[in-house]
Formats: sequence, structure tokens, C-alpha cells
Amino acid sequence: MNFLRSVKRLPTADELIERIPLSAAGHARVEQDREEVRAILGGTDERMLFVVGPCSAWPDTAVLEYAARLRALDERVRDALKLVLRVYIQKPRTARGWTGPVNQPDPFAPADVEAGMMYCRRMMVAAVEMGLAIADEALFTNNARGFVELLSWVAIGARSSEDQEHRVWASAVGAPVGMKNPTSGSIAVGVNGVLAAQSPHVAVFEGHQCETSGNPWAHLVLRGGADGPNYHLDDLYQAQRVLLEKRILNPALLVDASHDNCRIDGRKDPEAQEDVVREVLSNLGVRPELRALVKGFLLESFLVGGCQAVERATPETIERGGLSITDPCLAWERSEALVLDVAEQVRGLRGRKLRA
Repeated sequence: MNFLRSVKRLPTADELIERIPLSAAGHARVEQDREEVRAILGGTDERMLFVVGPCSAWPDTAVLEYAARLRALDERVRDALKLVLRVYIQKPRTARGWTGPVNQPDPFAPADVEAGMMYCRRMMVAAVEMGLAIADEALFTNNARGFVELLSWVAIGARSSEDQEHRVWASAVGAPVGMKNPTSGSIAVGVNGVLAAQSPHVAVFEGHQCETSGNPWAHLVLRGGADGPNYHLDDLYQAQRVLLEKRILNPALLVDASHDNCRIDGRKDPEAQEDVVREVLSNLGVRPELRALVKGFLLESFLVGGCQAVERATPETIERGGLSITDPCLAWERSEALVLDVAEQVRGLRGRKLRA
């Protein structure tokens, strides 16, 4: 019995890129943004990285409105922060559910991957041409080309960071890659993912035996786990110890203020992300040796605070003005205030001697 049915042929990556090209200036911008992210991770740039934006990139009109606001905010903080827009087009699900606009650009219509490919590349190209660095989570690595070359930062999620295919793929990609700790919350397992991504591998890509060189800019992302958050001071020191024990190149981490780090009484509270960021920054202020380790934050934020259940909505009732249809997000106004505050605190931390 065959459980796989071919629906239709999809455009190749080359066809997708040809239909929706990125300008030469856009390509140069991506390379510059990647280099800046590497410099932050490596410690030659004292700014902090701030990966911020909606949980899932839908609808495109609201995402691009958010991008325009973030681009204006970038002008005010770029001396202290490197802002990277989340354009997450693929969504991992614990069991089942909407898997993102690349598979289903209209959540109320049947899945249409070809339409999703066009929808998402067009949105991503628009954000890059606007002058923003963008990020996505690598969920389906087999169709990454056509999208990954637009990214300045890539996440390997908690459900994927233990998977050998994702680790090998991360070792070959050109952008810096953040390896999240698994859903268990284990920092040691998360660091193993970083080590695997930094190491060379032999693997099959597109019918060829290939060798990867390893990604020296792979780093850890702390996102909490089943037993609670892992952004507190003891967690940061534990992460520092394990990264050094494993002899990780350019040892660095980002703190994901969302997911299990903002879970209160079993539910995600998007406003608790502010508390996560402020506590970490407060600790860096009194423990300067950790400043060489903690390079920034991830924040889930959209135009409207909270979220809505797409399963209980209709095409007529769904809010399309920037209210998340997946995890709850921090509202724009609070996000903007937080970014401005973080930038001011980073300016205060600047100039302190960094120690590994």
C-alpha cells in the first residue's frame, strides 16, 4: 500500500528565483547583514542582535506593515542593536495544524504549495528590498533553496535541533544558525546541536555525495523547556560552561524571550517577554563576563497583541490587521518601547571589557 500521492509538479528553485528576483543591491544587503551578524556573534561588533517579528508571517500585508515600522525603528537604534525581522513561513506543530503560508497561504483554502512559494518569496524579497535583515526557521530543509539565500539569520527549532538532517543542513548553510535547546529544555543537548552544526559532515544533497565544512557561526538559543524557563543567571552560567567544555567556536547564545521562557501557569504570556529581556540585561549589567556570551534576544511581536484561533474564525471574521494566528505576540507599541529601552541599556554596557 502506498501512502504517498503526487498532486502536481512544483516550480524548481531556479524557476521561483527567476519569477521573483532579488535585486543586486538586495543581494549585497543580505551579505552585509550576514557579516554584521557574524561580527556580533564573534564579539568584534558590540551591538546586540534582536530577532523580532510575528510568530508566523501571515498575512503578508500586515507583515510588510510591521516591516515598515521596524525599518523606521532601526534608524533610531542601529548604533546599539542589529534588528532582524522574523519572516517565519513554516510552522512546526506539536501534533497537527496550519503549517505556515509556504504550504497554505490561505488558511481557509486547501493547501497550495506553489502559491505559497510565490506568496512567501514575494513577501521576503519585499522586506529585504525595504532594507531589513530577515530570519526564518528551517523546518522543511528539502525546499530551502529559493528562500534561504534571502536570510541573514536562521533558526533550527526545538523539535529539529536533535535531528541529524537539520544538524547537517545547518553545517552547510551560509547564514549564521541558531540551534535551539530541545523541548525538554536541556542545555547540554542544545550545545550538542551547536557542535554538530559547527562540524564537517558527509551527506547527500540533490543526488550528490557532498562534504560540508561546518558552520563556525552556529550558536545556542535558550528557549526554555518542559521544566520551565532557562534564561536565569544559573542557566547562563551553565550554558557558558558547557559551550567552553565542548570547545565551541565563537561561543555565543541568544535568549528566546518567548516559548517556554514566557510560560506562566501553563500558558504563554507574550507580555512576560519583556520581563525575560529585562532580567537578562540586568544580569549582564552586574556580570560583565557574561556579556561576551549573551549576544541578543528573540521576541515574538506583531501589530496587535495576543492571538486568535484560526479554527474558530471564517474568511469574513478573521482579523487581518496583524493579530497572530499561531502563538500570542507582544503588541507593536510595547515592542517598540522595549526595543528603545534595550538599545539604551546596550549603550550603557558598551565599552566594558568583554571576557570569554
